[in-house]
Amino acid sequence: MREVLADLLEQWADGRPTGLATVVETWRSAPRPAGAAMLVTASGEALGSVSGGCVEGAVYDLAHAAAEDPAFTPVLERYGVTDDDALAVGLTCGGTLHVYVERITPASFPDLASVAEDVREGRPVAVVTCVGPPTSDAFGRRMVVRPSTSSGSFGSARLDAAATDDVRGMLASGTTGVLRYGEDGTRLAAELTLAVQSYAPRPRMIVFGAVDFAAALATAGSFVGFRVTVCDARPVFATRRRFPSADEVVTAWPHRYLAAEAAEGRVDDRTVLCVLTHDPKFDVPLLDVALRLDVAYVGAMGSRRTHEDRLARLRDTTLPASALARLHSPIGLDLGARTPEETAISITAEIIAARCAASAAPLTRTTGPLHPGPARR
Repeated sequence: MREVLADLLEQWADGRPTGLATVVETWRSAPRPAGAAMLVTASGEALGSVSGGCVEGAVYDLAHAAAEDPAFTPVLERYGVTDDDALAVGLTCGGTLHVYVERITPASFPDLASVAEDVREGRPVAVVTCVGPPTSDAFGRRMVVRPSTSSGSFGSARLDAAATDDVRGMLASGTTGVLRYGEDGTRLAAELTLAVQSYAPRPRMIVFGAVDFAAALATAGSFVGFRVTVCDARPVFATRRRFPSADEVVTAWPHRYLAAEAAEGRVDDRTVLCVLTHDPKFDVPLLDVALRLDVAYVGAMGSRRTHEDRLARLRDTTLPASALARLHSPIGLDLGARTPEETAISITAEIIAARCAASAAPLTRTTGPLHPGPARR
């Protein structure tokens, strides 16, 4: 819903009903992940996508009906190649998806404005909707869950408590997906399906070294959803003008900055750290800090000779061998990259592969599902 949230809020604030279609679950090679959404206004305008084109027409018709009909009842639709009408709706990519379609008004979603504000300000918030079965009293009801508060109810205090506890765990890791319970909140049952959309702050990419490669990497990192910081100890290079794609540019000694950010809780297990300085006086103390942190990725630029020299210096520290094994160096995948832009793609591709525990091999040389599991963001 994030991609249509601003438009949804605009319609909501003006009291104009809209139809909202949201991907709840996917299997195999479904083209869009859980949480992808399409918004359709009463006038027929469509924004967003649930399938990248595969089932847009069928979903559009449902969402438009939701926007137009005050008596519209929410519906959970299944689309997939195993359906008799799969080709009729155009899902030829090999996947299966469940899409929940509902009518959004100020009365049906009174907390929308506060949710939108949380997302805009980077505060963690999750929207939880009961999407099945339609025979349940909880069907269509919604809760909004935050790290320390919640609002709304599914009609059962025990179910509300169980869902709130589990959703906070999902929110902490930025996970969007489904939870299943019994009618009374029993966790080992599957009578009810709750769709959880987590809106956690963007993961961080911290790029050390205000060089041309860093400018290209800041652009690529921002494009794939990171909040990008560029850090360098040299103020003449660490300027906003040189890094317009970065969310912030910091002038500080890299190892001191990283240690301070970690101490303040602003570095977590989704953070990626890219060391592009390839200067021992910056690299070694910085990597000594970085490799002790629980982060998603640590990479360092340099030739193979630079890498071997860097490892030798790091072995003189108290870093254990297991920490050194986490270092991606030389940084990036073997794409034959030469320019800063090509190198940025190489680095970003390696980060994506590491996050998903993927092989990074050409798809023509692999077998099995193209999307084996949800990416952690």
